[in-house]
Amino acid sequence: MNTSPSSPLPSSPTFEHPGPYQPQLRIDGAQRVPAGERALVLGGGGSTGNAWLIGIVAGLFGAGLDVTAADLTVGTSAGSTAAAQFTGANPADLFDAVLAAAPPRPSGVVDTVGANNRARPVTDHMERTGKILASSADMADMRRRMGAAAIDMAAAMDGSSARWRATVAARLPHQEWPERLILLTAVDAETGEAVAFHRHSGVELVDAVAASCANGFAYSIGSNHYIDGGYRTNAENADLAAGYRRVLVLSPFGGRTRTPLEWGMHLSGQVDELRRSGSRVETIFPDSEAEHRFGINAMDLTLRPAAAHAGFDQGKALAQQISEFWR
Repeated sequence: MNTSPSSPLPSSPTFEHPGPYQPQLRIDGAQRVPAGERALVLGGGGSTGNAWLIGIVAGLFGAGLDVTAADLTVGTSAGSTAAAQFTGANPADLFDAVLAAAPPRPSGVVDTVGANNRARPVTDHMERTGKILASSADMADMRRRMGAAAIDMAAAMDGSSARWRATVAARLPHQEWPERLILLTAVDAETGEAVAFHRHSGVELVDAVAASCANGFAYSIGSNHYIDGGYRTNAENADLAAGYRRVLVLSPFGGRTRTPLEWGMHLSGQVDELRRSGSRVETIFPDSEAEHRFGINAMDLTLRPAAAHAGFDQGKALAQQISEFWR
């Protein structure tokens, strides 16, 4: 975790309404949301990453600090689910729901065959996307390649968007956009352009979350197709908090990236840029190399309680430090 003193912020352009025929705000290097006081950045990290995020925020909440009332929340992939969940339920209830809903882990004899079968789709996905990463010249090229592959996969999976929408909807306690500013990131699968959905986008909250979490096949909203917001820059997209005096970044993947460092997409570079622009930034990563942190295990539903508990304990332990920074 790191902090740096705040300093005067640069001016930011206004946050333009995209209009009725532009269902998303496209973010490029020249566009930023309005300057503000506090921004919460919720990074991606699979199913267990979502549980860890809920645990961290619940731990802080139990100690008297509610970071969900931030002036801006940026959500990416699993972080977009958490951002939407925090709009409809308090962190303590969400934490309890994670513990209550998780399937039990097998006891006694280890079910290695079942475990391998559950892990195979994730392994295949990691291998497939790894090949695309290796063959890409830069981030823009990678986004276009990922998008094309995801569109092909969606075409081969009839009804995939409808099924995914129903899954996402079941995870959200509330399906209306809040009044406060929330940006949920995605990537246009056809053009590779970055997208940030918000309450004026003309897109329902469920669809924005489903698009941000579409890691595999492309998710359809009308005639448009989208892939996971983690392909925009990295799993956090912390650069979207530029112009905010205090930025709290929660990263289930610990700032790790699968992209080459020379592409400049890693979290540490985004944090450095935020600080150069005058923001104070705190980053919170999982405490250790726990099994829920990265890779195949991030999609293991049986690890969600462990991830949530780890986050909760960490949130409680950091509550005083974060309170001093946040307030």
